[in-house]
Amino acid sequence: MNDPLGELLSPEVLARRALLPRKPAPVELRGERVHLRPIDLARDVAPLHAISSGAPVRVGARAVDAYDPEERIWRFMKGGPFADEAALAAYLRPQVAAPDGLPLVVLDAATGHPIGVAAFIANCPDDLKVELGSIWYSPVAQGIGANTEATYLMLAHAFGLGYRRVEWKTNALNERSRRAALKLGFRFEVIQEYHYIVKGHSRDTAWYRMLDREWPEVEPRLRALLGA
Repeated sequence: MNDPLGELLSPEVLARRALLPRKPAPVELRGERVHLRPIDLARDVAPLHAISSGAPVRVGARAVDAYDPEERIWRFMKGGPFADEAALAAYLRPQVAAPDGLPLVVLDAATGHPIGVAAFIANCPDDLKVELGSIWYSPVAQGIGANTEATYLMLAHAFGLGYRRVEWKTNALNERSRRAALKLGFRFEVIQEYHYIVKGHSRDTAWYRMLDREWPEVEPRLRALLGA
C-alpha cells in the first residue's frame, strides 16, 4: 500500500543527516587532470585573477591570447569581470565564509596552477542534498576535460558521504552550462522564472539534478568520458 506521505526512509538513511555538517568539511580531491582544494584567499586570489582577467595566460604547454573575460567567463555569473585582485577577493570572500558552502580552487594536475573554481553550495544535510555551483574556468582550461573530471570528483565525494540528491542550477540562457549538465548525467527538472536579478537583468534558472540511485549508472559513463 502506498504511503500517502511518500516513501518512508529507513533509519539508516535518516541517520546520515546527523553525520553531515551544514558547512561542508574541507576536502582535497585528486584526479588525473585536476586537483581540487579549499580556496585560501591569501594564496589563490592572485593566480585566479591572472587566469580570469582577460590578459594572455599560459599554464604548462597551453596558452591563450588576450580575450574578453565577460564573454568567455563571467557573462552568466553574479560577479565579474574583476578589475583587480581586491575585487575578485571581495567576490570570493563571502563564498569562503558561507555557512552552507565550500568553494574549491581547481588546479591543473600537471603544473599545480589554478585554472578555475567549483563549489559545494546550498548544502542542506537535513534533506541530504547539496548543489554544485559558482563554477568557472579560465579559457586556458576550457575544452580539456577539467570540468568533467572536477564534477566527477565532486559527485563521487558527495554520494560517498551519503547525499541523496546533487543539484546543478544555471541561467536558462546559458546554453554551454545546460549542455554540460546533460553531458555530465544530470537530469533537467524545470525552469524557475524570475529566480534572481543578476547584474540588473531578470534571470530564469534551469534546474538539473542527480540522485544517488542514478549515480551507479552515471559513474562509469563519466569514467568513460575521462578515458579511465
